[in-house]
Amino acid sequence: GAGLQWPCPTKDHKGTKFLHEGTFSRGKGLFKPADYIASVECADKDYPYIMTTGRMLYHYHTRTMTKRVEGIDELYPESYVEISPVMASRLGIEEGDKVKVSSRRGSIDVKAMVRDTVAEDVVFIPFHFYEGAANYLTNSVVDPVAKIPEFKVTAVSVAKA
Repeated sequence: GAGLQWPCPTKDHKGTKFLHEGTFSRGKGLFKPADYIASVECADKDYPYIMTTGRMLYHYHTRTMTKRVEGIDELYPESYVEISPVMASRLGIEEGDKVKVSSRRGSIDVKAMVRDTVAEDVVFIPFHFYEGAANYLTNSVVDPVAKIPEFKVTAVSVAKA
């Protein structure tokens, strides 16, 4: 467009194509390590697994723009939980079984997808589906600095529904 891209170091500068071309203004990038802070919620005997939520490639947010797109909804029409083959074997769960995932805040019933892409005691649930509202299970405690909820670590139990 006709806009002017910052930074403009002088009044007659034509704008900068992109920030930090070649190098950063101080030479190298500045990395600031953060202190490790343990999660508020940890796995225990009642909720022995960790659930993490996230996106999947095929849907966008709550599917308002993708759930009616031909082809996409046929691939992933409903919520699911990804579990490891080790967990599936331990719990007697097979691909496609309905399972109940429960946290201290509630439970949802979703289809099991057995995948070797998740760790042995971790489950993954995409947040796109209101029918399997994964964020209903998450903790509402927020990070003291960023003020965002801890969606990536929730202690859960998993059982056949």
